[in-house]
Amino acid sequence: MTVWVDAWQMQCCGETFTVGSEVSWTLRDVDSDWLTMVLGDAAVTVDAAEEHHSGRSDEVPVTRAKVGHITAVHCRYAPRPGDDSRTRYPVEGSATLTAMASADGWTPPCGDLEFVGCLVRLVVRLRCPPE
Repeated sequence: MTVWVDAWQMQCCGETFTVGSEVSWTLRDVDSDWLTMVLGDAAVTVDAAEEHHSGRSDEVPVTRAKVGHITAVHCRYAPRPGDDSRTRYPVEGSATLTAMASADGWTPPCGDLEFVGCLVRLVVRLRCPPE
């Protein structure tokens, strides 16, 4: 299973994880429109998104899994033509993917590309009901 983890979620109150570590995450459906802007066609390979803020349901099971692979995602942001110049969006086709051994949410920019999140390949162990 491939899971999207937003940089801001990790920076706010996420826990560092590494390849080989065990995680217990609440997963939700991905925002496919936004993820397609960032990843292009690769967005269809993402099964779920990690969530520990809004949109959580007490009925959603916790997924316990082992982290098999972590990929940092960087992209360029810019205003859309004709829009307010203060509002920036991911520039389609600008994403770069880089393998990482661990993630803490504070991956530095890569030139003019900003860190936006991680793709995490999970080996699912168990989906447990909420406690």
